[in-house]
Amino acid sequence: RGFLEVKEFGVPDTVKSISWSGENICVGVRKDYMILNATNGALSEVFSSGKIAPPLVVPLPSGELILGKENIGVLVDQNGKLVQAGRICWSEAPIAVVIQKPYAIALSPRRVEIRSLRVPYPLIQTIVLHDACHLIKSNNAIVVASNNSVYGLFPVPLGAQIVQLTASGEFEEALALCKLLPPKDADLRAARERSIHTRYAHYLFENGCYEEAMEHFLASQVDITYVLSLYPSIVLPKTTTIPKPEKLMDLSPDDSSGLSDDLETLLPQPSESDENAAFEFKKTSHNTLMALIKYLQKKGYNIVEKAAAEGVEEVVLDAIGDNFTSARSKKSNKRHGNVPINSAARDMAAILDTALLQALLLTGQPSAALELLNGLNYCDSKRNQSHAGEFGPEAIIEYLKPLCGTDPMLVLEFSLFVLENRPTQTIELFLSGNIPADMVNAYLKQHAPNMQGRYLELMLAMNENRISANLQNEMVQISLSEVLEWYSELSAQQMWDEKAYSPTRKKLLSALESISGYNPEALLEHLPPDALFEERAILFGKMNQHELALSLYVHKLHVPELALAYCDRVYDSAVHRLPVKSSGNLYLTLLQIYLNPRKTTKYFENSIMNLVSSPNTSTQKVSSVASLKSKVGRKKIASIEGAEDMRISPSDTTIEESSEEGGSTIMFDQVLDLLSRRWDRINGAYALKILPRETKLQNLLPFLGPLVKKSSEAYRNSSVIKSLRQTENL
Repeated sequence: RGFLEVKEFGVPDTVKSISWSGENICVGVRKDYMILNATNGALSEVFSSGKIAPPLVVPLPSGELILGKENIGVLVDQNGKLVQAGRICWSEAPIAVVIQKPYAIALSPRRVEIRSLRVPYPLIQTIVLHDACHLIKSNNAIVVASNNSVYGLFPVPLGAQIVQLTASGEFEEALALCKLLPPKDADLRAARERSIHTRYAHYLFENGCYEEAMEHFLASQVDITYVLSLYPSIVLPKTTTIPKPEKLMDLSPDDSSGLSDDLETLLPQPSESDENAAFEFKKTSHNTLMALIKYLQKKGYNIVEKAAAEGVEEVVLDAIGDNFTSARSKKSNKRHGNVPINSAARDMAAILDTALLQALLLTGQPSAALELLNGLNYCDSKRNQSHAGEFGPEAIIEYLKPLCGTDPMLVLEFSLFVLENRPTQTIELFLSGNIPADMVNAYLKQHAPNMQGRYLELMLAMNENRISANLQNEMVQISLSEVLEWYSELSAQQMWDEKAYSPTRKKLLSALESISGYNPEALLEHLPPDALFEERAILFGKMNQHELALSLYVHKLHVPELALAYCDRVYDSAVHRLPVKSSGNLYLTLLQIYLNPRKTTKYFENSIMNLVSSPNTSTQKVSSVASLKSKVGRKKIASIEGAEDMRISPSDTTIEESSEEGGSTIMFDQVLDLLSRRWDRINGAYALKILPRETKLQNLLPFLGPLVKKSSEAYRNSSVIKSLRQTENL
């Protein structure tokens, strides 16, 4: 076969790269990419190529092209139009690119980079090869050559890649690779896809993506009972055998492949003990049931059609056997209600319709349930009648909704049962009915005190603006009383640990941090003097008693990181409201605590003793707290916010080697750490003034280095500005 010269076309510059693009030719010259019409020779510009890397045109199996522009591979169609979301970002500008479906392999001077051709084109693998300059694709490998070496890159078998991707949770990639399996392995490919769809569905279901999970259950073609086993609230006919959902399908029917065993080993299994409560909520929630309804409706057409076909076949057989009369009776009954179940297809139809009817009732769709019952259906009426009793709370809530505006007390009286069973829906009922929160709280406090805290928590989580400061304070007090009871039990057994966190204590700490409507002074009176220091520190912070809070973090909890985080929070919250200089003095307060541990410890203990020794009557307690706040609080706030005006006496800088309690030396490591990490928020001159005289300059380099650099830069900038202004005035 010889070559035949057909036409000759001219291009404006030397061609650096070229490729067919359908009926056109894409050429990359020195500065531009162009599309050349192979029929009439017309040239159209696409876009300019990179300034450093040479033009690079790479055809894709789909007919599109990758055009290189520095380290970006731009995807265009056969006419040079940009493809939406078509951009591959290489780590550096490639020398050459070849396509080994489903991957793009790029060669750069220092490495070989392999990326997926699926959006968003993730990095799959990097192979370090220095001084490589040639990249060629052969039948079953990629050849890479340097000046003195040749390397062969062989692809991992598709089956092994599918196993690895599935085990690591990359289900979409695994499904995409299944499409590339040879046609001769169609059955094996279908089995693998079904298994991956099943695993992907379980993963999505456990992570709250219920509708997407049902789509993959549909694609996996698993039995309906397999999916219904995830819904213990759905009651099925007694003859139904429900498989365990944890038993996943094998990846391949071919035992010799070994792929299924690999996947069973590599795929992480959920632990039942930790997730039972969360899964039970998911399985009975509204979203899961809505996803189930859509799944059953999509699945139902074929199943009901098969059941109806079996019924027609039964009628024909009965007619042949001279039982035409009874057959007509069966056919008539089938169109007006429930059908006797005596075949496999009608067994499955009965399961489907029974489950669908219950799901419609549980999601509050009685009209859709009636429509199902009025048409051709295979529902098991006994199962649904027994299930109707479980529908009680939702029915009560629906009944009480119109009464909220006319008789709120009646609603409260009859909502106690549903509040225990459906707390979230009941609180939504209270909100939608505009029942005052104070009225609801007072009623629960009298008739259901065990639900009062739960109501206030959910009320606050659903709508913080609807709960008053008094109710916020009451909610915190309820949580505090539970924590104090827990503390008393452990203290009596001499098992108290300050670093122990029960769920109730975690809830209390979160509430103290996030809620602003409670009274911290009143709560401080209830705290024991020798425990619950973290709660006490938060309350001191709410009262702007920053020095006391920092002393707790440092000397009682012994966690300087918490003290630094506290300073950061106060600084960040005050930077837009107060001068930065004023809020930055809190770091100096922490520095003084590190330098004078005995002094700050004594001050804290005296403050606690003042709180503990207050009178027992409520009136006297309030006056005691107010006195403490007036005497001590003003001093603390002044020491924090006005530290720049303070004058340090020689006794303030005295180095205390040990305290009366023994071993309370200067926390020099923490001092240096604070200075080096927050040098930009600390008054450097004041910090140097209060440091011990024997502090070595070498230890202060991490603090002084950036501080001096910043000061010199500021001085230089101000000098430049001053010179510019003088020049402007000439």
